[in-house]
Amino acid sequence: MSKYTKKDILELVEEEDVEFIRLQFTDLFGGMKNLAITANHLRKALDNRVTFDGSSINGFVDVEESDLYLYPDYNTLAMFPWRPQQGRVARLICDVYRPDGSCYEGDPRYILKKIVSEAEGMGYTFQVGPECEFFLYHLDDDGLPTNITHEQAGYFDMSPLDFGENARRDIVLSLEEMGFEVEASHHENAPAQHEIDFRYDDALTTADNIMTFKLAVKTIAKRHGLHATFMPKPRNGEDGSGMHINMSLDKNGKNAFYDANDPLRLSREAYWFLGGLLKHIKGMTLILNPIVNSYKRLVPGYEAPAYIAWSAKNRTPLVRIPATKGEEVRIELRSPDPACNPYLALAVCLAAGLDGIRNKIEPPKRQDMNMHQLSMEELKDMGIECLPRNLADAVHEFENDPLMKEVLGEEVCRKYVEAKLQEWEDYNAQISEWELENYLLRY
Repeated sequence: MSKYTKKDILELVEEEDVEFIRLQFTDLFGGMKNLAITANHLRKALDNRVTFDGSSINGFVDVEESDLYLYPDYNTLAMFPWRPQQGRVARLICDVYRPDGSCYEGDPRYILKKIVSEAEGMGYTFQVGPECEFFLYHLDDDGLPTNITHEQAGYFDMSPLDFGENARRDIVLSLEEMGFEVEASHHENAPAQHEIDFRYDDALTTADNIMTFKLAVKTIAKRHGLHATFMPKPRNGEDGSGMHINMSLDKNGKNAFYDANDPLRLSREAYWFLGGLLKHIKGMTLILNPIVNSYKRLVPGYEAPAYIAWSAKNRTPLVRIPATKGEEVRIELRSPDPACNPYLALAVCLAAGLDGIRNKIEPPKRQDMNMHQLSMEELKDMGIECLPRNLADAVHEFENDPLMKEVLGEEVCRKYVEAKLQEWEDYNAQISEWELENYLLRY
């Protein structure tokens, strides 16, 4: 049900003295884009008559078919609390359409909406709660970002150890002004690492919220003279940042994952959903962990999963069933990182889970031991496989999973793979500090 009508938005913009409206959308690789208009042109935007050059957007159309349209989602209207109160700035998140009025099939938001609609056809609503981690680092004398921090705070530490506490508080207050229900915020394990958790919601709203969250974090951090980064692993020898995804399915207003008679309180649908996730996780990893740096995080010993297993107790496997009360049962996928495109990430997670339910895919045996303490020989004997070890491995697994092409479409898959293989080639052509330190003198 729509929260706002066109009339509501026009009246609200006038009442709130809004001067600029940002029409936002997301490119294929998770970058937020926007076209700013003045309030005088809002009616044109609400009538879906604003165009842009799609060939200039990374991963979108070629120059021969460059005209695309922005269709604002009225329910996403929000004010930016960090902008002036006179001549305010608002935003509307948009879907991307072709000139003939059809959805642009390469729009990440459309891809997620398509699989959400498929779930709804099966009677399910996909509920998602993310755990978003990030780092706050110093800027250099030219205002450019570094990975330098002077703090030594750890998990749940507070001021004066936590140098980013004031920035984190202002981020939370800004998010709440924009309608977020922030459940918790705290310092994470690594120096300068933070986490802010907001309440779960349906998949599309959550993906929109993750994009808004990233914008708010970076904007408020800069106001505090800091750089916020969602790079998964910015420093050697320290934990990286993840974006754990907590998932459940609602059916007829109740949690379809809950069964009071099961020892773990999991229904058959939950086990099948889990089975689908584990079956497709290798193919999904390119979407969930999309950059070269993502794989520096997915190594043993740094509180990130490296092996394909699940547990109801410890946090080292890929999937955890958190301890909950009553119908709050959920599945927590721990491999995704905040560099991912949230629309695509949630789309492949839901598609994998639905495939598990349709085909009644049973998960493997539960593993409740510390995975990081097992040798490769022990893992092999137990039949436990590794996640892809680098971006090239992830591309290979992605191309070998037909479900990925089914969810994303052939053209999107082709463009995504081409971009990621080029990224891998560019990375391999660089000379790293590690190579200089180990080889320059010796050879």
